[in-house]
Formats: sequence, C-alpha cells, structure tokens
Amino acid sequence: MAALSIQERKRLRQIGHALSPVVMLGGQGLTESVVEETNRALSDHELIKVKIAGEDRDARVAAITEIAEVTGSEVVQTIGKIALLYKKAAKQNPKLSNLVRHANVAK
Repeated sequence: MAALSIQERKRLRQIGHALSPVVMLGGQGLTESVVEETNRALSDHELIKVKIAGEDRDARVAAITEIAEVTGSEVVQTIGKIALLYKKAAKQNPKLSNLVRHANVAK
C-alpha cells in the first residue's frame, strides 16, 4: 500500500472528525473477533475510528500499529486513545462508505 499524501491525509482527517469509534479495543488486546470486526468495518466504511482502552501510551501505540498491520490498513491519525484507520475498499458501498457519503454531503 502506497503511503498517503499530505492532501489525502488532510481530507481523511476532515471526514474522520465527525465519525464515532466503531471498534473498541479492550484490555484483552487484539483478539480474533476484534480483527474480524475491524476488517468488516474497514471493508464497509473504508475510514473508521478505533478506540483503544488503557492508560499505557506505549501499549496503545503498539496496539494501533499491530491492528493496522493485521488489517492491512493505514493509520491516518492518532489522538489520545482514538486512532483513525483507512483502507480502500475493493468495491465501495455507496450506502456505507464514509468517503462516498462525505462526498455526497459536500456537493
């Protein structure tokens, strides 16, 4: 996956600003069900927020990095306990994709 340009990151951050976290990563760490749910959310929405529980900053950074690697997504932004992940869908769903919905609202 090619790295996102500065303009692409900026646009994704703007879209992601209004989103709510759809995946919560708890104290058990990265379980198979969390990976499956993250993959499903990414394929449906392309751009999602993930909330990572825990007070240890290094552990949160490690968890964000690991979930991005496992799902093949790109970390657009991290603010505190929230990470914004992006993965281009093979086939965009106009009803679910946050990118398509945002483009339609912006018109």
